[in-house]
Amino acid sequence: MGEWQQGLFGCFSNVGLCCITWFVPCYVHGKNAEAVGDDCLLCGLSIFVPFLNWYTLFVVRGKIREQRGIEGDQTNDILVTFCCTPCALVQEGAEMRNSTGLGIGQSMARV
Repeated sequence: MGEWQQGLFGCFSNVGLCCITWFVPCYVHGKNAEAVGDDCLLCGLSIFVPFLNWYTLFVVRGKIREQRGIEGDQTNDILVTFCCTPCALVQEGAEMRNSTGLGIGQSMARV
């Protein structure tokens, strides 16, 4: 089993992602969800719905962890997303950016 490429409190290694997460967490959560095959818009909007937000954060983190073969369990996912939501979003965003080559904050040309 692997580990997260960035520690939970290593969010300042990517200041751009850290700032986007602080000001627009719904965008980062939506992009993280999209990277694991969930709907970007619905997951992003779920941030504004009490209790649904914690559920979608927990589910997306679990999917990222499973797809990347990262060590951990559901209890840890729940604790991290509940206690350190912004740091968890940055950690997940950095993981998906590093694994796919496309990341939050990178531009993509539309054809």
